[in-house]
Formats: sequence, C-alpha cells, structure tokens
Amino acid sequence: MTFDEYQEQAKTTAIHHPDELMDKTIWVLGITGEAGEVVEKWKKMIAYKGGVMTDEDLTELSKEIGDVVWYIAMLASSLGLSFDEIVRNNLKKLADRKARNVQRGAGDNR
Repeated sequence: MTFDEYQEQAKTTAIHHPDELMDKTIWVLGITGEAGEVVEKWKKMIAYKGGVMTDEDLTELSKEIGDVVWYIAMLASSLGLSFDEIVRNNLKKLADRKARNVQRGAGDNR
C-alpha cells in the first residue's frame, strides 16, 4: 500500500464537520492529542515499568502511532496534499541535511 492509497482509504472512515475550517482544526488537534497518547504510554512504561516494554505495550503504542498517522493523512487530504509527496519531500530534505552535515541544529531551513 502506498501512502496515497492509505490516505484515500483513511478518508472513507472520517466524519466531517460542515465547516471546512473546523474539519482542519479537528485534524490538527487530533494529531497533537494522539501524539500525546503515544507520549503518555511511553511515560508510563518508563515511570512504572522501569523501561521494560511488553508485547502489550508495543501493541498499544502501535495503535496510537496509527492514530497519529490517520490524523496527519486527514489534514494532508483537507489541504489537498499528497501523502506520498509529503514523505518523499521529507526524505529529500533529510538526505540533503545529512549530505551537508547539518542534521543537528536549529531552524527549519538549515
């Protein structure tokens, strides 16, 4: 499955708000909410289990990461962006940073 195929299938599972701005806002907030759930599960594993990851922990993390991806796909769709193009451009950007040895540092356009 390509990222664009995932994006198209993800759209079939969405509930849309009549206001397009509200839709986009829900997608953005969903990204942060689900990312927070990933962080919370990680925190509990570190704080309460001494950093030991069980199969159940891995399964739950996978579900939450999947939810983050879904919201990102929905936001990209609502903006008319191709998920395949987004990830391809991201890899090009990161490869360029690596080639110029500027992987670490501050700023979006380094």
